[in-house]
Amino acid sequence: MTIAEFDGLDIEKKKALLHTCCGSTAWVNNVLEALPAEDLIDLFQIAEEKWYACHESDWREAFAQHPRIGDINSLKENLSAANAWAEKEQSAVKQASEQTIQELAAANEKYEQRFGYTFIVCATGKPANEMLQILNQRLYNSPEVEIQVAMEEQLKITRLRLEKLFGINEP
Repeated sequence: MTIAEFDGLDIEKKKALLHTCCGSTAWVNNVLEALPAEDLIDLFQIAEEKWYACHESDWREAFAQHPRIGDINSLKENLSAANAWAEKEQSAVKQASEQTIQELAAANEKYEQRFGYTFIVCATGKPANEMLQILNQRLYNSPEVEIQVAMEEQLKITRLRLEKLFGINEP
């Protein structure tokens, strides 16, 4: 899809497409208000600017749209476009050992108990053991530091999904 084709869509279609890239309602609405974009670079700048303008509750809403890292069953159960992308992003987990999957599940549980939201990491290209290591390291962050780290990871995910939406970096 080109930026011109995107600009020509009705508002509800644009909203739905943006929501597949980031599950924050405030972010989607703020991006829509800033459109049209001159080109993709402009759109990416708008997306980033509007993400940084969001509040913690908006970030948490976006985090809640993600399946747990390594939870392949939940990825398959929900066939939305965002989850199809998440399944691809987490594809390296399919090669993980059963022990690594169990350790991911346990670490995810600890993370959610400690911080109150789903562990967010830009999983593209990362094997399960690396994601487990990152998750375990981030358990030591303070809540104030971790929300910032998770917010930045969500921004990376959003950027990658916008690129996919517009056919950039797709095989």
